[in-house]
Amino acid sequence: MQIHELRPAPGAHPTSKKVGRGPGSGKGKTSGRGSKGQRARGRPSLGFEGGQTPLHRRLPQLRGFKPVNRIEYAVVNVGDLECFEADAVVTAQTMFEAGMLRHADERVKVLGDGDLTKKLTVRAHRFSRTAVEKLQAVGGAAEVL
Repeated sequence: MQIHELRPAPGAHPTSKKVGRGPGSGKGKTSGRGSKGQRARGRPSLGFEGGQTPLHRRLPQLRGFKPVNRIEYAVVNVGDLECFEADAVVTAQTMFEAGMLRHADERVKVLGDGDLTKKLTVRAHRFSRTAVEKLQAVGGAAEVL
């Protein structure tokens, strides 16, 4: 068999019905489009809604851009760390086990909302200034990963 002898399987490419070739063809006169109306004369452009303002013009345009390399942080407040024992080392793994994070490998930012009474060593990716002050006020430490 040569490349020029290749043919599609029988019935794989049915011949299209020729329209507008007289009444004997079965698809004469209106060529299967019915009579009159917008769809008999052509097709309106994509997105045309019969004169109503199209959806793509009704919706507001998005402004600005979303940075591709944005880093998302899971937020934990200092007051939430009160559940740990005194002198404990708090990491993302221990926060995950305590139910503060959805995933154990999330990046964590500690914020300064709430009060802390225990000395803790907290290891996280980011800290707010007030969080560091509250941790140091009770003798704890904030270690940036």
